[in-house]
Amino acid sequence: MEGAQLGGRSPGDLAGGCCGAGGAGDAGGVGGASGAGGGACSAGGTRTVDARRELPDSGRVNRALAVLTCATFAVVLLGLPTTGSPLLAAALGLAYTVLATAGFAAVRRRGRAVGAVYIVVSLVLAYAVVAVTNAGAGGTLMLLIVVVQSVILLPLPAAAVVTALVPLVHVGMALPDGLREGLGTLVGAVFAAVVTALLLREQQARAELAAANAQLRDYAAQAEQLATTQERNRVARDIHDGLGHHLTVVQKLIEAARTVLATDPARAETVLGKAQRQAEDALAEVRRSVGALREPRPTPPLAEALRELAAEMSAAGVPTDLELSGPMRVLPADREEVLFRAAQEGLTNVRKHAQAGSARLVLTYTADLVGIDICDDGVGVQQGTGDGFGLVGLRERAARLGGRLDVRSTPGEGLALHVEVPA
Repeated sequence: MEGAQLGGRSPGDLAGGCCGAGGAGDAGGVGGASGAGGGACSAGGTRTVDARRELPDSGRVNRALAVLTCATFAVVLLGLPTTGSPLLAAALGLAYTVLATAGFAAVRRRGRAVGAVYIVVSLVLAYAVVAVTNAGAGGTLMLLIVVVQSVILLPLPAAAVVTALVPLVHVGMALPDGLREGLGTLVGAVFAAVVTALLLREQQARAELAAANAQLRDYAAQAEQLATTQERNRVARDIHDGLGHHLTVVQKLIEAARTVLATDPARAETVLGKAQRQAEDALAEVRRSVGALREPRPTPPLAEALRELAAEMSAAGVPTDLELSGPMRVLPADREEVLFRAAQEGLTNVRKHAQAGSARLVLTYTADLVGIDICDDGVGVQQGTGDGFGLVGLRERAARLGGRLDVRSTPGEGLALHVEVPA
């Protein structure tokens, strides 16, 4: 086994050490599951949506403005009989219409500098149409379209400047008429700018919500995968700690029965009966693991379960004592499960590897912690060896509850396994 230290205290802080195993345990880290989760989460980033250029409804906005621009050109054409230069007004209106439809769709895919040039040219053309048509309705509508497009293409301060420039088209008129027309045009331009900005903000919110929903679906899939992996690891730990323990006991009991079969058949029969009961317990353990997601299993109190473990160990040929220290109390089920599995794994390793003459379990209760020590007087191990799945599972179990695991061993002097969890 490889020693692992998950906290700042030594095993002796709780039990004071229950065997003569000396030597400091090898330190190791725990936390693979959280790392996996962090990696999954970091894979997704926050998406920034440019409300003015790449909204999902950009095509719809382009089409709506194209229809409005064509309708405005039709208004200009209807007012040609009242203008002094109908051909010039038609030509300017047509140039503006082409620029405001095909040109606007192309400019939206480019930078803001190109957008600023486009707005300046559009504003000049609209001014010209207004001048030629004597401030007709068609020219005024063209100015409002320029305002709408400036809000879409430019930063809001620049769009505000364009909005403020629109009423200046009436400069040169008589003061009362200029004020009246200029104020009316300004109100219309401000209204168009505000409505456009609000619509853009609403579209941006919808686009960001769609992106957030997509990201949430990704996170949900990652969380489901992580939960599946954690549940698979939990079931694997249960099978290893439960089924592996029972099969090891069965193996040792059969060995003991074969040893005495020729000389003491009655004793061999008794030992084989115990092996059969262990096999039945193993089968029940498999059924429990299969049904683990349906309902929790009923478990005996921790002290009683540890007494049964010690009795099984003694029956298998390694006398094992159980000591209880401190005021006993009922613990949450997950904490009792960790301590029981630690004792189970420790005694299984004693039977399989330690060549021990005896073993000892010490369950210690303090105000804040509960710990268990599993000690033997066997051959011990070298530091950094024997890091099997059982110890990995115990580390994971203890770490999930904020506990720690520690192993101390010196070759020839036995081994001490210590696990503690918050009470």
